Amino acid sequence: MTTTPPNDGLQPRALRALAHPVRIRLLSELRSEGPATASALAEVTGEAVSLISYHLRQLSKHGFIEEAPELAKDARERWWRVREQMTSWSSATFLATEEGRAADTAVKQEILQLHHERLSGFLNQQQTWTDEWVDAAVTDDYMLNLDSAGLHQLHDELATVIRRFQERKPARPASSERVQLLLYAFPVTRRHEQQP
Repeated sequence: MTTTPPNDGLQPRALRALAHPVRIRLLSELRSEGPATASALAEVTGEAVSLISYHLRQLSKHGFIEEAPELAKDARERWWRVREQMTSWSSATFLATEEGRAADTAVKQEILQLHHERLSGFLNQQQTWTDEWVDAAVTDDYMLNLDSAGLHQLHDELATVIRRFQERKPARPASSERVQLLLYAFPVTRRHEQQP
């Protein structure tokens, strides 16, 4: 999560192009692990190198990633890196058109699926982790009474704490593991009628 201002230049077509499980996974891997080749990403995802290369080109075409030629050992090797560590957009703006609604929903559904797979994977493999890691992992949920301003404030304060942990030095202590922090906050009931 971040309080980075939404990318006003992000178009529904680009967002829709991101709405693919392999592309979401590739972007996530490049953001968390840094630049990589299609071959390395194929190993991580279990997909064919040719398929990964195609999806990397699509991500590049829509401005999510770019080539990193300075990392190549020879002219045949192609490295890729993210252009931004975060992709954000104003859902309210995208919901104004049918194309925008479809893109916004499709991407969020793919992200949710990836999150579900990762959490399920951990739950199914808990016995392979140490007791310290199992006890440290959380699947908490809270129900709060907030207005939209309060929800914005909550997000901003949580993002501040998260950034503090992201900026700690060293960034990756020897005892660290990749930890996924998921934060969803959304209204579940409509207590008041929407005003036109």
